[in-house]
Order: sequence, then C-alpha cells, then structure tokens
Amino acid sequence: MSRFLSQKFASIEPYVPGEQPQGRQYIKLNTNESPYPPAPGVIAAINSEEVAKLRLYSDPDARPLVAAIARRFGVGEDQVFVGNGSDEVLAFSFLAFGGEEKRFRFPALSYGFYPVFARLFGVKYEAVPLRADFTIDPADYIGCGTNVVLANPNAPTGLALGLDVIEEILRSNPDSVVVVDEAYVDFGGESAAKLLEKYDNLLVVQTFSKSRCLAGMRIGFALGSPDLIGDLQRMKFSFNPYNLDRLAILAGTAAMEDEAYLKSCTEKVCATRRRVTDRLREMGFEVLESKTNFVFAKKPGLPGTRLFAGLRERGILVRHWDDPLIVDYLRISIGSDAEMDTFLSAVREILEEDAK
Repeated sequence: MSRFLSQKFASIEPYVPGEQPQGRQYIKLNTNESPYPPAPGVIAAINSEEVAKLRLYSDPDARPLVAAIARRFGVGEDQVFVGNGSDEVLAFSFLAFGGEEKRFRFPALSYGFYPVFARLFGVKYEAVPLRADFTIDPADYIGCGTNVVLANPNAPTGLALGLDVIEEILRSNPDSVVVVDEAYVDFGGESAAKLLEKYDNLLVVQTFSKSRCLAGMRIGFALGSPDLIGDLQRMKFSFNPYNLDRLAILAGTAAMEDEAYLKSCTEKVCATRRRVTDRLREMGFEVLESKTNFVFAKKPGLPGTRLFAGLRERGILVRHWDDPLIVDYLRISIGSDAEMDTFLSAVREILEEDAK
C-alpha cells in the first residue's frame, strides 16, 4: 500500500473473489455461476439499436427493471431497490443502517464480504460462530437488539433456516434491520419476501447472478418497506446515481419476466446437485444438505489442500479456504452434467492415487 492511504483503511483485509482464470481453459466450479446461458429474452433485448444508445446515460431509476421486479414479487415499486450486483446493495445496507451505535450481527462462517463492509464503513459488528454441525443457532439472533445479516441459504455451507425462524428473528428485533441475503434461495430455500407486509424492519436481498444466469451483468436488488428502500436510495444518489448501465437494465428486465426459464434452469441444477451429492457420498465424502447451487464436502482422511490441488492439475477449479475450521472442505459449484461427470471422474482418480 502507498504512504498516502488513509490509516483507517490500512488494516482492512479485502474480500478475495474466486479465481477467474486467463489463458488455460478450466472447468469453473469455484464461483457459483450458472452453467446455463441467460434467458432467450435477454439476448433479444441487447441488440445493435440498444448498443448504439450507450452514448447516453442510463435511467438512474431503472424504471423498467424496478417495475418487473415489483410485479414478480407483488410489491409496490417504492419497495424495490436495484444495484450493481447484490454486493452493492449489501454495501449500501451496512452504510445506511450501521454506525458507532448500531452494530451488525452475522455468522462468523458466511459470506466473506460482511466483515469487509463493516470495517470499510466503520460499523461495529459481532461475528457469531456456527454450531459444530455448521447450522445457525437461532438463539444467537432472536432478541439480540442489533442489526442482523443472514445469508439464507448460507454460504459456504449451503444450509438454510426455515421461514418460521426468520420471522421470529424479525419479531424479536423490532427496532433493528434484519437483512436476509437470498442469493441462493431459488435452489431450494424459502424467500422471506412473503413477510414484507408484516415487518417494516425486513430487507430481502437477491441477485441475478445465480438462478437468473447473469453473473457478468452485475444486477442485484432489495425488497423492503418504502422507508427502508428510501434509505438505500439516499445512499445510491449520494454515491452513483447511474449504478446500472443501460444494457443491465434491459437484460435484468427480460430475465425477471421469464419465470419459466428460471424454473427450468434451477430444476436442472438441483437434479444435478442431488446426483453429485449421492456419488460423492458413495465415495466416502461427507456432504452437507445443500439448498444452493453448490455443495460443501470433505473426504475424511484426505486433506482439502490435496484434493483442491489435484483437481486444479486436472483443469477443474473449486473453492478452498485456509480457515482451520473448514480447511478440509471444498465448495463445489454445480456445473452442467458433463462438467460434473468430469469432476467426479477426477475425484475418483485422486482417491485411487491417494490409496496407493
């Protein structure tokens, strides 16, 4: 870092994204992207006529996209906020609702950006350990009196809390914001969006990167009370009014309107996930019950670093962390059936080598 960097940022450890390889072709099972292309309407929406309009600024209110999201979830347009990926939406949430006197609480093993945002914006936080089985203990959040952020389903574990638990957390913290990060909800979770009418302290955050196959477009959104959404708008218009480009607004609108395509893609991913889980367990792996588009698994007796390196040598990328709590686990994104067959064959080869 330079000698000019503000000291308040010197100790921040930035978020480390999954590897995006250049050059060699890998099977990418490390960043939870969709193995399927965007909905057909997305391709139709991004045409030469629209590309020519890139000389113009985008609509700062992203009205077509906001309207499509509002229709899909049955809420008012004043209950929808859109951002440059759900990361920006989450960042604005920490900025808007945190501070010296208003802490955030979230699981210690969860999305790695939560503590980064807290430190970046000077927000005090409490990172609460998971249970030994990687589940979230609801008692840690019920009546805690702080803002709460929960990835549901959680990452990297893939486990989900029931909607009854989320509601109890909301009910018991009426003066705090509860942010439910639903990046993976379409793969087997239950959205808290249906609770919006009952709780003005609920903020539901979703993304177009997973189930809507648009990771490269960077579109996220939040659903909440008009007042909470107004707070996020205040953050956006104090930072970057044109946070979504013209093509992202078009692509997001088309993707949101094609619910049948979303369902088709998520059903295929879930079917492949079940098959991969079964095969890994047959090979002696411990695999958590995932409600996401990835699985979290380890092979007792085989170091995670060995398996990670062996897969990489064979042209397959998965996610691995050095955290002692999960050092022997790998997070494996669900790719196409052909990609997962290649992955499973590579795992068998590594296990056979290790047994010699």
